[in-house]
Amino acid sequence: QVQLVESGGGLVQAGGSLRLSCAASGRTFSSYTMGWFRQAPGKEREFVATILRSGGTTYYADSVKGRATISRDNAKNTVYLHMNSLKPEDTAVYYCAARVGAFVTTTARNYGYWGQGTQVTVSS
Repeated sequence: QVQLVESGGGLVQAGGSLRLSCAASGRTFSSYTMGWFRQAPGKEREFVATILRSGGTTYYADSVKGRATISRDNAKNTVYLHMNSLKPEDTAVYYCAARVGAFVTTTARNYGYWGQGTQVTVSS
């Protein structure tokens, strides 16, 4: 079991940057593949980025590639999502997710643990 708590969302101007954090409970954080998803109003939840257990492998959605960096600190049980050059279309609730398993997956149903989400609003 792992519990996830996101933080770092807020209101940002277009072109700006922010860093989201996701703190995980438990002593086995390093055994989870972590992901970030987002959901805009009226839209389905979509994959943003994922990072495997050791942090050596990452994968990004095309929509954020080059603007986002996912990282993790296993000593702090925390995963981060840094985004720059933000656009109004990045506005969404951002969710942290965890799964047991050591391969890249962009499918939300493959993640068994979710945080409550943090709102990111990008103004034009």
